[in-house]
Amino acid sequence: MMKERQSKPIKVAMIIQDYLPRVGGAERQLAALAPLLRERGVEIHIVTRRYPGLSRYELIEDVPVYRLPIHRSKILASLMFTFSAIPTLWRIRPHIIHAHGLMSPTTIAILAHYFLGVPIASKSLRGGLLGDLKRLLNKPFGRFRFRMLKRNVDVFITISKEIKEELTREGVPPNKCTNIPNGVDLDRFAAASKEEKKMLRENLGLPDGQLVIFSGRLEAEKRVGDLIQIWPELQSRFPNAHLIILGTGSEESDLKKAAGEDIHFIGLVDNVVPYLRAVDIFVLPSVSEGLSNSLLEALASNLPVVVTATGGTTEIVRHKVSGWLIQDYSAKHLSEGITAMLENENLRETCAIEGKRYVTENFSIVRTADKLLTLYSSLLSL
Repeated sequence: MMKERQSKPIKVAMIIQDYLPRVGGAERQLAALAPLLRERGVEIHIVTRRYPGLSRYELIEDVPVYRLPIHRSKILASLMFTFSAIPTLWRIRPHIIHAHGLMSPTTIAILAHYFLGVPIASKSLRGGLLGDLKRLLNKPFGRFRFRMLKRNVDVFITISKEIKEELTREGVPPNKCTNIPNGVDLDRFAAASKEEKKMLRENLGLPDGQLVIFSGRLEAEKRVGDLIQIWPELQSRFPNAHLIILGTGSEESDLKKAAGEDIHFIGLVDNVVPYLRAVDIFVLPSVSEGLSNSLLEALASNLPVVVTATGGTTEIVRHKVSGWLIQDYSAKHLSEGITAMLENENLRETCAIEGKRYVTENFSIVRTADKLLTLYSSLLSL
């Protein structure tokens, strides 16, 4: 797709709870979009929280990153982040504020709007029981805060039908919602031949055999504990199978203690590409997702997937067509899905081909950048 250039740069302040080098789906998505938006004449400034060991300000890939102080207490951390952001935004003087998350980032955007008078775009990162809207409404004064959002946010960016339906049920007009799904860099994530897989495994120190991978945060909602629980039985049926776990999180220590043989914890890696190209099956048993970047990356890498039917996952994966979709989740059903993929080479190949095709046609990071540019241009004309 041709890049649309602006005659004058559009200055956008991106407000996000965390940013690089802290890594999560939202952070990786924004980092991938930043150079593409810059090519399209969008000047990005990132406003985020400052954690121990990180500088107050730095350039990351030529993008200014402002890190603001926080407190150890969650309540005070939110207040400090909110009120220290206002003078920072005053100095940046953006044309648009793009908040990533309905909690503190959008609250900051609304407060800044009263001082700067600029339009606001708010992206909800996740739906369902653990999603942005549910969490906000369960907070003290949550209903009041959401009424402020409905009144002051110019457009809500939704990444799944589930999130749009949640917002409209709570009174957000449908015409204030625009669907801009996450995207994946199709130039980086690609299939590997058998020879390339063998070489990658040798270089990465991975075992031979059938490799199943999880990539993401090691938190309770990802259900990695269920993977650990079912693995001995799977390994007894498939002696050459190994489970590869990428990522870190609060459950890492407990998961390692519970893990047996043929489960390999890699930790946090700077580049997931070679790992995805080296393995055979991707699994994501999450309780809740928005539109998983890890899933998009796996499909773009031509991997068959076993995933739970949550959030935007159901818009990407069709059961036994582009992956194995677990509708009624249990550890037993998770085991059945992985078993089906491990024992059926034809199912793996057909799902991988269809999954790759669908993501390539619908979830390119270039398309996401183009849609954001169109949105920003429309906001400036309000």
